[in-house]
Amino acid sequence: MLTFYSKNGKIYIGVDFMHSLIIKNLKVSINEKIILDGFNLTINSGETHAIMGPNGTGKSTLSKVIMGDSNYKVLDGEIYFDDILINDMSVDERARLGIFLAFQTPPSIDGVTNADFLRTACSIKDGKQFNLMKFIKEINTTVESLNMDKEMIHRNVNKGFSGGERKKNEILEMYMLKPNTVILDEIDSGLDIDSLKTVGNQVQEYKDKENCSILLITHYQRLLDYIKPDFVHIMKNGKIIKTGGLELVKELELSGYENIGK
Repeated sequence: MLTFYSKNGKIYIGVDFMHSLIIKNLKVSINEKIILDGFNLTINSGETHAIMGPNGTGKSTLSKVIMGDSNYKVLDGEIYFDDILINDMSVDERARLGIFLAFQTPPSIDGVTNADFLRTACSIKDGKQFNLMKFIKEINTTVESLNMDKEMIHRNVNKGFSGGERKKNEILEMYMLKPNTVILDEIDSGLDIDSLKTVGNQVQEYKDKENCSILLITHYQRLLDYIKPDFVHIMKNGKIIKTGGLELVKELELSGYENIGK
């Protein structure tokens, strides 16, 4: 059903925008070890949710399970995207629905340039609507806005890239593929102060322009200075133990993970 809705003074048209991503009672294991245990989360279109928590609590596992990583076994629970159960969908099927994951440690690909990789992905996504000249113009504009070396689009994907360059490359992919649900797994790690500001501002700009939803996984408050969350969740032992706004980050800084939620 087509829905007309207003946000930030703009009118949007699209499929029913409520409950774009719903995770119910998710229980996940890897190598017979339970990582997520009764995890629940609902992200509506246009919302930004930040998840924080100690190492080993399942934050990165969550991002990979949403994207369909076959290394993880879903023992119980459901993941719905726009009311479609995606538990048994492959990674590419989920990507075609509009889900995008920026990796904590982006892999490199030998023998495939950034330009070829993105052109192939965009042409598959757009089909007959793909316009090569528009693609070239957009990739050049985005590279410039991310303060990336223009030669990087002609290099093999992430080959020899620094940590910060790899993270910028993830945001370049996001801009070109135009997903409606973005998962950022510690996109701030490996970034210097200037790069953090650039990446943060570009993500927020994309979110405002496309009215996408964002799931942001981070350890640090500084990223939230640029990407403004609607909700902050504290995660421990494979589930969310407390939800609030930015004030929850201040509480976390004062109390630490051990005392929060008690």
